[in-house]
Amino acid sequence: MHSRHFAAQLARELEGEFEVELAMRYGKPSIQSELTRLRDKRITSLTALPLYPMYAAASTGSSLAKLYQLLTDSWDVLPVKTIPPFYSRVEFSTCFAEVARPVVDAHQSDYALFSFHCLPERQNQKSDATGSHCLSSAECCDQVGPANQNCYRAQAFSTARSMAQRLHLPAAGYSVSFQSRLGRTPWIRLYTDLVILDLAKRGVRRLVVACPSFVADCLETLEEIGIRARQSFKTAGGEELWLVPSLNSHPAWVRAVAGIVREA
Repeated sequence: MHSRHFAAQLARELEGEFEVELAMRYGKPSIQSELTRLRDKRITSLTALPLYPMYAAASTGSSLAKLYQLLTDSWDVLPVKTIPPFYSRVEFSTCFAEVARPVVDAHQSDYALFSFHCLPERQNQKSDATGSHCLSSAECCDQVGPANQNCYRAQAFSTARSMAQRLHLPAAGYSVSFQSRLGRTPWIRLYTDLVILDLAKRGVRRLVVACPSFVADCLETLEEIGIRARQSFKTAGGEELWLVPSLNSHPAWVRAVAGIVREA
């Protein structure tokens, strides 16, 4: 619902400049169906915007690989421009902070948690250009540089720092964690479900959680954080947990994406 509404608002913002279609990597509408729709409109080039703020081979990489495969299945291959991950763009962190600020201010929270979708450590390490930087120290994600420019974890920490700065949060007033891990293989830390329990035990009573790896609210935000994490936090001694809404189809975000597309 949120993604469809966002696409409709973006189409309105870009009317007369771009044809806008929403496609899902593992759902409907599919990439194949929307490429067919665009070809029927006689488009002459394509601009692809993966709606993942941070890069990961399993998300951005997989979606682009599928798009390229489908494009090359045709006899005439459309020229395509790809918009890179936008985690470091001022528009992204500014818009997310704009959505978060009313929640932080209204509830006078005493701590903020930035919870990102999790990845297995081995997947994250494969993006290490040097083979020796990723997860080699506690400070490996303090900056994004040549060795970790495609590191999902480093990009997540960079996003949190940018948002915290715009929300005027002190360094001691927020932290970063990762949600939705599965199985026994090591996933990138720290784990959101455990961090939330620890914060309650440490005396945090009013917790705000933002999930900046998602540009639209879904089960991993609304159910996992807004319901289950909230219940866990209160059971462990916390007073209340508030989930910051995602960007969804916020007007400022629609305008920001339109600007990014035009720039590309």
